[in-house]
Amino acid sequence: MPQIVFLGAGSVVFTRQLLADLYRFDDLPSLRIVLHDIDAERLAVAVGTAEQVAARFGRETEIVATENRRDALRGADFVINMIQVGGIDATRKDLEIPAAAGLLQTIGDTTGVGGVFRALRTFPVLSGIAADMLELCPDAWFLNYTNPMAMNVWWLSVVAPQLKVVGLCHSVYWTVHDLCELIGVPLEGTHFRAAGVNHQSWLVEWSRNGEDLYGRLRERIAADPELERRVRVEIFKRIGFYPTETSEHSSEYLSWFLRSPEQIERFRLRPLEYVGISEENVAEFEHAKAALATGEPLELEEGAAEYAPQVIHSILTGTEREIHANVVNRGLIDNLPEGAVVEVPTLVNASGLHPQAVGRIPEQGAALNRTYLSVAGLTIEAVRTGNPELVRQAVLIDPNAASSLTPEAIWALCDGLTAAHADVLPTALGGRLEATL
Repeated sequence: MPQIVFLGAGSVVFTRQLLADLYRFDDLPSLRIVLHDIDAERLAVAVGTAEQVAARFGRETEIVATENRRDALRGADFVINMIQVGGIDATRKDLEIPAAAGLLQTIGDTTGVGGVFRALRTFPVLSGIAADMLELCPDAWFLNYTNPMAMNVWWLSVVAPQLKVVGLCHSVYWTVHDLCELIGVPLEGTHFRAAGVNHQSWLVEWSRNGEDLYGRLRERIAADPELERRVRVEIFKRIGFYPTETSEHSSEYLSWFLRSPEQIERFRLRPLEYVGISEENVAEFEHAKAALATGEPLELEEGAAEYAPQVIHSILTGTEREIHANVVNRGLIDNLPEGAVVEVPTLVNASGLHPQAVGRIPEQGAALNRTYLSVAGLTIEAVRTGNPELVRQAVLIDPNAASSLTPEAIWALCDGLTAAHADVLPTALGGRLEATL
């Protein structure tokens, strides 16, 4: 019986959706679902959620819950990672402390100062997971959803290169879905491919029945000036290829948008937006807990198209499909650094995941990607070497931070965030966490 482990199963909405997408495949064998979380209350809600979803789909499933990570990982075939080290309190610090210093972010979980500090507190936990997997389930696939995506996958390639690790994000699929809706073209039958880095890949192919759909998109934008107030439309206008993440995420990768009140107003951005999203997630957890207590059916989203269930289905049944995945660049994108983590089309079948080489991507897109990868690479090196100066230099390289703060202010901000997150940061970087990295 294949064993699928959910790390951070207390992320109940995501756990619910992943399970629903799994159970929609009626040709899967019986599964053993192992739910792990360090929060007992959230774990209990995850169990109730899993039991309800399995019953609604009429699927025979063994459901196991444990607060012990090693017990969860023993014998795993697939490990789905969705942990968030520090929870909502850490998210507030990542956004509110920089904002008080004059550095605005919208999401703050992937790049910039928020992404760097999220990585710093996530890497020690990933190192522990990797050590456990190498001992208890060395052949399992590690399917990562936790942000910062590229940094986390890159870190695992450094500390545990033997593991089979892939980062999964639905941004490419939903970008194409929404663009097709915008121009009035069915998604079905559309051919698309993207390449770059997570949350800043470039839609390099997008066609239907041999027609390049970029022409229709340009016509649609020209007909509606309000569309030019979207961050991604501005990037498309200047770079020539559409980026594959929301305007909120995209705004943080560049120096163009969050640097002034005028730009924020023009592009309709909401700084610190992720604080509100995180609070909504907490409210949804409370709603799920109450619904389970009364036997109320939980809401299941149709057509979520998450990649982890598709990967598991392909490997277990031999069904071949193509997704977009985050993997180590080993000859995949010629004009991005070898050994960094990139997002590319990936073939999935019974033998696993097979990233597809795309050659060179548009140089102007690669130039922006390399800036992000420089931030990520410095963050990796900071933790690998225990050098806190590299943390500050990573933030200094970030375009949004550099356009908003002086170097002196960046150093002071990093000092403040280090103190705020000290309990979950390694001692070498100024924290109080005794961790073996």
